[in-house]
Amino acid sequence: MNTKPTELFLQLTDNEWEYTFTDHDRPTARGIVVDDKGYFYFVRAVRDDDFGKATLIETAGGGVEPNEDLSSAIVRELKEELGVEVQVMCKIGVVSDYYNLIHRHNINNYFLCKVVSFGDKHLTADEMDRWHLSTLKLHYADALAEYEKCTDSKLGRLVCNRELPILKHAKVLLDWYKANG
Repeated sequence: MNTKPTELFLQLTDNEWEYTFTDHDRPTARGIVVDDKGYFYFVRAVRDDDFGKATLIETAGGGVEPNEDLSSAIVRELKEELGVEVQVMCKIGVVSDYYNLIHRHNINNYFLCKVVSFGDKHLTADEMDRWHLSTLKLHYADALAEYEKCTDSKLGRLVCNRELPILKHAKVLLDWYKANG
């Protein structure tokens, strides 16, 4: 039996906006969500805000609430944004990155999750009206291509830099699970 791949840890910088200062850390829980047929689930955001106009693909997830553990946060976030109940398979890793424009340091905790069932989404008003979140169901190669298409905006490049390595590592983990039961 092969050894399970280790968790990924990346430290990224924001090369899109000038750094002035960072005034807060934001821990997040984000999921690479896959079903039994090999489809991956993401959110599409159509934004026109301080970051500029951008249409993005992104993993579902968001901020960890005060006194909430990461396991509870990922289950809650995926239910809210995708309407999905999941089995958390493993932690993929952590990406530390920055949004200089809003002076924020993100500590993104990524999990590999398997779909158990689908239900209703519970999007916030901002997620519906400001960012126009919708669900994307894609094969792995199509997801890679979608991320690459989003690099035409500053925010798209930040998200792509953060999430492409995680998606690729998730594929390695899925292949390992398939080979090792």
